[in-house]
Amino acid sequence: MVGIAFIEKLLNLDENNKYFIVTCGEEVHFAYNRVGLTEYFEHRNVSNLYLNPPSWYAEQQPDRFRYHLSETVTSISQEAHLVHTSKGRSFRYDKLVLATGSAAGLPPYISQDEVARTRGVFVYRNISDLDSIISYAAKEGVNHAVVVGGGLLGLEAAKAAYDLETLSHVSIINRQAYPLSRQLDADAGKMVLNKIEAMGVQVLVNCSPSGMLTGAADDESGDKTFTGFTLHDGSMFNADLVIFAIGIQPRDELAKSSGIECHPRGGIVVGDDLQTSAKDIYAVGECASWKGNYYGLIAPGIEMADILSFNLTQTESHAPRKMNAPDLSTKLKLMGVDVASFGDYFADKRGSSETRVPVVPVADKSKSVDPAKPAIEITAQETSTTVSESKPLPSKRGRSADEPIKCLVYNDPFGSTYKKYIFTADGKHLLGGMMIGDVGDFVKLVAIVKKKKPLDVPPSQFIIGSKKEGADDGDDLDDDAQVCSCHNVSKGDVVKCVKGGECTDIGILKKKTKVGTGCGGCMPLVTGIYNAEMKKAGHALSNNLCPHFNMARVDLFNIIKIKQLRTSAEIMRVVGVNNDSIGCEICKPAIGSILSSLYNEHVMKPEHHQNQDTNDRYLANIQRNGTFSVVPRIAAGEITPEGLIAIGQVAKKYKLYTKITGGQRIDMFGAMKSDLPAIWGELNAAGFESGQAYGKSLRTVKSCVGTTWCRYGVGDSVGLAIQLENRYRGVRSPHKFKGGVSGCVRECAEAQSKDFGVIATDKGWNIFVGGNGGANPRHAELFAKDVPPSKVIRIIDRYLAYYIMTADRLQRTARWIESMDGGIEKLRKVILEDELGICTDLDALMDNLVNSYEDEWATVVKDPAKRQQFKQFVNTEEQRPQAELINQRGQMRPADWPKATPSTKFSADQLITPKSEWKWTTVASKRDMMPSENGTTSVAVLYGDTQLAVYHVPKRGYYATQQMCPHRRAFVLDHGIVGDTPAGDLYVSCPLHKRNFSLTCGKGLSDTEYDIIAFQAREDPENENDIQLLLPPKQDIDAVLGTEKWVVRQAESEALALNAATQIEFVGIKEGGPVCGDPKLEW
Repeated sequence: MVGIAFIEKLLNLDENNKYFIVTCGEEVHFAYNRVGLTEYFEHRNVSNLYLNPPSWYAEQQPDRFRYHLSETVTSISQEAHLVHTSKGRSFRYDKLVLATGSAAGLPPYISQDEVARTRGVFVYRNISDLDSIISYAAKEGVNHAVVVGGGLLGLEAAKAAYDLETLSHVSIINRQAYPLSRQLDADAGKMVLNKIEAMGVQVLVNCSPSGMLTGAADDESGDKTFTGFTLHDGSMFNADLVIFAIGIQPRDELAKSSGIECHPRGGIVVGDDLQTSAKDIYAVGECASWKGNYYGLIAPGIEMADILSFNLTQTESHAPRKMNAPDLSTKLKLMGVDVASFGDYFADKRGSSETRVPVVPVADKSKSVDPAKPAIEITAQETSTTVSESKPLPSKRGRSADEPIKCLVYNDPFGSTYKKYIFTADGKHLLGGMMIGDVGDFVKLVAIVKKKKPLDVPPSQFIIGSKKEGADDGDDLDDDAQVCSCHNVSKGDVVKCVKGGECTDIGILKKKTKVGTGCGGCMPLVTGIYNAEMKKAGHALSNNLCPHFNMARVDLFNIIKIKQLRTSAEIMRVVGVNNDSIGCEICKPAIGSILSSLYNEHVMKPEHHQNQDTNDRYLANIQRNGTFSVVPRIAAGEITPEGLIAIGQVAKKYKLYTKITGGQRIDMFGAMKSDLPAIWGELNAAGFESGQAYGKSLRTVKSCVGTTWCRYGVGDSVGLAIQLENRYRGVRSPHKFKGGVSGCVRECAEAQSKDFGVIATDKGWNIFVGGNGGANPRHAELFAKDVPPSKVIRIIDRYLAYYIMTADRLQRTARWIESMDGGIEKLRKVILEDELGICTDLDALMDNLVNSYEDEWATVVKDPAKRQQFKQFVNTEEQRPQAELINQRGQMRPADWPKATPSTKFSADQLITPKSEWKWTTVASKRDMMPSENGTTSVAVLYGDTQLAVYHVPKRGYYATQQMCPHRRAFVLDHGIVGDTPAGDLYVSCPLHKRNFSLTCGKGLSDTEYDIIAFQAREDPENENDIQLLLPPKQDIDAVLGTEKWVVRQAESEALALNAATQIEFVGIKEGGPVCGDPKLEW
């Protein structure tokens, strides 16, 4: 990482093209993010960790930069200024920079040779190590992994092992009394220890192995197999796999063999200018030893790269930069725990005396500490730094070595939050500290320590201080405050990019400055700063719906309503940027939602069908194997025995996987598209309606039993929930919304976690709004108290209608209220006090939606033309499975996807038959296709064993592509929205993960890792009722795109018995080589 950082910085600073850079790397991969090594266990795709994509290397000018992978420098000829490589080549240099990094440290009882000859023994440094760990952990009988080392690297290795599904037990052996002893004190370390143990990870503290236990390998190789350790107390510890993570050792062997001075403890000795003992040879990163120290963190290495690149290019008019004591502040997430330390975080440990005194926040001096309430402990510690018979220790900020210091400690065991901040005795300066749990102030505290900035609030208020609402925009940071420690990016760097007009979005900012491309932990703050600076610079953040409409959803909603526009084509002609555009996967569903909210026409009408995402298009939720789920409405979760039997009979007949949902209804998975009309015909006959689990609409209104059965019930929660669910069924909105009704304050229906919730009181009902679960949960807020039952529904009517009118696209009610000027108070004035005078309009909007309701599936079941659109292939009754089904806990489900998918690019060149020999082949009729001038249509056809998608675009004609999206090998492209770019180029958007592919050439537009094959399509010149495709022979196309070749199948190896089939393989293109990772530091 440091090597590529130096190259980037030198290329950027070398404006006079003074240097031609040649780099040699021993690994097969491009430079990758070693800080993200643990993430490799999730995606196992090396390209996800590349610091620069392969295209970046290709774009470099060949007379400025060349790179050689899998080529190691083996020796250096100092006098001749030559380096010699493992491939027998030599390169001449004027300046040589060594960035050889570090190797994993090993304990004294095992050598590197023994590691190589003992199976089950690993270190944690690079991708090769990780691939070896993953492979060995998958072997039969390997269940228990032990990590030796409880430092930063040890905890990362333990988390990686913990995430491996094939391992059932993980242990950590740590010679200290608690983890992270180099970064945390005892109280903080024990809190981390408790969190780790709560995850089910065994931690042995104050413990060190004295030897390794091995057995003979189960073959005739003569190798050994790791079986455990003997510990210092004589006991034995059994395990199947060990990862040593006890620190790093600088890779200085090349320097040593070339006569360059190295430190006895390891590392290439460098001066303040980073030059080694050899002229014109420099060292940066973990391999460099400066003043007897080497550093395993990325930030000091990036600082070295900064200094050296500057000195090699900028010293004609500026004094050379020198290496200073690096900032060793760290902020990491280890084993799911946020941990940070900054400044002189162990300043108090050099003292001999200590006192603890309760502290009362300055904001209220009248309060005293109640010893009966120890939930949150705040203590002050005073320490004298005078050490008897020892030389005073040097101070980073120039204070006297015997100057007393004081600490404030905030310890909240219930919130798992710990903070210790160290101050000068007068409380005017912050020296350092450590944090667990809440680390949000880390960047600000580092900046204060670095600048020796006097505090403007008393320490007690400083440590507890009130938290600012909303996103942090960094307004209290100086421009030189470092916001990204991985790449030494300051707030000023972000500001400069915005003011210079260079960065029009976050992606460009990351590319220009490298901010957020290391660990990524800085991005929330960086995003806040970026947004604030964009506003200051007059670059208003665009809230336009998409490139086709220069306005937000709320404005488009009002225009459609006022001008009474009723179709997508009409809206595009009146409001669109380009009147001839057909839209995109962003604006089409938004327009469809608005039209449904205003007119509530059936979504399968030709003029509306093209706007729908797959779920609305086929009135069912698409699943990962291309099948669909079926969810009948069960209002308030109340169902008769006859209803349960009917659902069971349908599920059994069509072999559907069944599950009770969190919304108190039954979900049936695995329905083939062609079976949906028949399934719903039977459900309709049994009295069920569509549950609309597929729509951006009401999902459910959850309830407890209330006064119907419960002895504590105050209100009829079931009755009200049924009334609310039947009222809002089918109401489409910017996003899905959910309700809940509880019959008393015991809140069994969890109403306060819903978009609207109602809780019975002795005086009526309390209404709550703006709650949601999900990735960013929010507790609902009390909106109206003790509302009479007769008023409840009309208040909720107006609340939902106002949300439908004014929310942004795909914005849940929680985020809508948070972004509203005035928040909940403003909403109260609009809904409860009619401040805007629009409540009559809101009532009318909701009444229209309620009165125009129709069961969408009942309409489809009765309409043969609509039923026709659910065939899997329009040219045959044959069906093809989308993935292999496996039995799990007595039900059938599809085999799993892998966690990552390799880059896959299909092209016509892969077909054997030359295109000149392809033939026009009739694949469907117009009646099958149902083309319409009101919108795009698409179908799937079967040709041999290959699935193809055929599209019709009004005024543009017919197009065709393969049916399979290569991203997840799902046969679903005919379900996708057809759109066009601002330039008018047509594409199809995969419904699963929105990969966009050109309809004319098949190129991946949103993800260049994937391409598909596009085929020519036309009306038959001899019979205009037929549609033809220009195709190669069936056996030729089947060899490349055949269904049997690409269907997802069960893996040979299975995971734990609790989940007997969670691994899969693809039959087809195989995933490439290993990926890259991350090394950290000490034991």
